[in-house]
Amino acid sequence: MTLAYAPPPDASATAPIPAAPALWQACTEQLAREIPQEQFNIWIRPLSARLSADGARLTLLVANRVKLDWVRHLHAGRIGAILEQIEGRPVALELALAPSMAPEKPRGFLAAAAAAASQESAATPPQSKTESGGVKNRLNGALTFETLVEGSANRMARAAALHVAGAPGQLYNPLFIYGGVGLGKTHLLHAIGNRLLQAQPQARVLYTHAEQFLSDVVGAARRNTYDQLKDKYHALDLLLIDDVQFLAGKERTQEEFYNTFEALLAKKSHVVMTSDTYPKSLTNIHERLISRFDSGLTVALEPPELEMRVAILVNKAAAEGADMPELVAFFVAKSVRSNVRELEGALRKILAYSRFNRKEISIESAREALRDLLSIQNRQISVENIQKTAADFYKIKMSDMYSKRRPASIARPRQIAMYLAKELTQKSLPEIGELFGGRDHTTVLHAVRKIAAERAKSTELNQQLHVLEQTLKG
Repeated sequence: MTLAYAPPPDASATAPIPAAPALWQACTEQLAREIPQEQFNIWIRPLSARLSADGARLTLLVANRVKLDWVRHLHAGRIGAILEQIEGRPVALELALAPSMAPEKPRGFLAAAAAAASQESAATPPQSKTESGGVKNRLNGALTFETLVEGSANRMARAAALHVAGAPGQLYNPLFIYGGVGLGKTHLLHAIGNRLLQAQPQARVLYTHAEQFLSDVVGAARRNTYDQLKDKYHALDLLLIDDVQFLAGKERTQEEFYNTFEALLAKKSHVVMTSDTYPKSLTNIHERLISRFDSGLTVALEPPELEMRVAILVNKAAAEGADMPELVAFFVAKSVRSNVRELEGALRKILAYSRFNRKEISIESAREALRDLLSIQNRQISVENIQKTAADFYKIKMSDMYSKRRPASIARPRQIAMYLAKELTQKSLPEIGELFGGRDHTTVLHAVRKIAAERAKSTELNQQLHVLEQTLKG
């Protein structure tokens, strides 16, 4: 296999790119079986291919020079070997920049990021009225669907939220959104409210935190103004309530919330809630409330995948008036995996370091700006990171790690993740059980002993665990 680089041909003299040749299709099918899905989607799927008339040369057209260098470095050797294996003879592989009449436009998530960044930089973020229908709605007008980067981690939740915003009081009532810290639950609540008010400015919408609802109930009890409390909440068209897990153990507040819930659903108003866990995993919440929470649609927000994290960084940097090179965004996205909030924190550090030291944003400057964060990550492995890595490896959802579902395809990876959590962290068995959906410590102990025993006997399992451990340790 020979590898060459060809400059982009003159755009005006270039014919349209033909359909991918069968040789390249067969090659990509093999690569899809070998390469993690994230890497395949980023580096291989976007490539176009041309095959010479004699079948001796395959030219891959790459969007830009950065991607060309990465494809050459990461995958060209294996691509060449597969081509030779399929054809039974050497095939020259050539990488070339795709011809274009105009500067390359970002695709997929990066297109969404660029579009959102352009909108944000072109105008002041839309601000909702502080009052709608006579109600102080407490909405943040900057948190909209347009400023939320979409990816597989939030696609279902975003689609459900859009439906509610467009047709409140109909399907998916109530809508229950759950997921870990910093995954975008609050953003979705505000986006629903903002979108509804665009279409119906007089709609009575209220965003509130569960702790604020608790405070309102306590105030009503102190002043004996329950009628005013009911007037405030029962008249709403849309109630958006954040972090309902904070109602745990508050008997009187739960009773008032149940009454509010029933009153709103009876008049076909919509209720959207968020929580850090699945409804049935909530503790110290009345069973009748949990039953109501689970009676509509429940959707999970997962930690953002690599490409989505890249898009978020590009978007946020552009909104700050900074140009983050794609290569730097990939470096940061691979280093910060848990949630959007941590990504934003890392970006702020990079921008501050770049501006203070008058340095361009590069991998070197990003590494220096995030030195403390990267050092801590190298020393510590979190249970959440273990869950995410095991979920990716065994192709299950992150939410399955703390759900009550028990099919073998889910229970087995969950047990392996519990074993790794015991081996690689300082967490106790009860702490690990709590992070796996509130499971008892005996469940964790059973999983640890079972996987440890099987590892000693199974070469395949031992190899899988070795790969997971090396991935987690970086």
